[in-house]
Amino acid sequence: MALPWALAVLSLLPLLDAQDLECANTKPVPITNATLERLSGKWFYIASVFRHPKYYQSAKEIQAAFFYLTPNIMENVILLREYTTMDDQCIYNSSYLGVQRENGTLSKYEGGTQHFAYLLFTKDPKTYMFSFYPEDELNRGLVFYADKQEVTQEQLREFYEALKCMGLQGMEILYTDGKKDLCGPLEKQHEEERKKENKSSQVDT
Repeated sequence: MALPWALAVLSLLPLLDAQDLECANTKPVPITNATLERLSGKWFYIASVFRHPKYYQSAKEIQAAFFYLTPNIMENVILLREYTTMDDQCIYNSSYLGVQRENGTLSKYEGGTQHFAYLLFTKDPKTYMFSFYPEDELNRGLVFYADKQEVTQEQLREFYEALKCMGLQGMEILYTDGKKDLCGPLEKQHEEERKKENKSSQVDT
């Protein structure tokens, strides 16, 4: 009986290799300066799956969200400016993310707890993902971000593949809706204020 079992296992090896390649984007890699530069700029929160109760409840309340990341490479921190629409109102928040380069994680201190997310890059430089508690089946999660609110099916495909690799279901996905965004006016106001500050600082110098 040993030989048929061995043959069966050997016949599965190509399939396992293919799955490993397909699931490569769910494995975090060390964060480099190039990584941080790629993250710099404006991003939109597109979709997520959360099994952690608190994360799920928070995600469920978000109608639309976008944010700006400004990395400080020397200090290993990222300035995060968030614009979130919840309960039909815009909520703005500014904070810092810690960068753990070797672990491939970003962290945020909130509510007395340090929250960690694994950074997962996709093949498309215009999208990326965060994974949470990947080893914990009951609490794991995955979030998908893009540089535009509207994404293509091709861009979403990598998110769907990653969900499958993590054992998460499509029926668990929570999508945001850019049409419900109410933060545009506040974003514009902040941009105008920054332009004025830059002009005044140039005059002073």
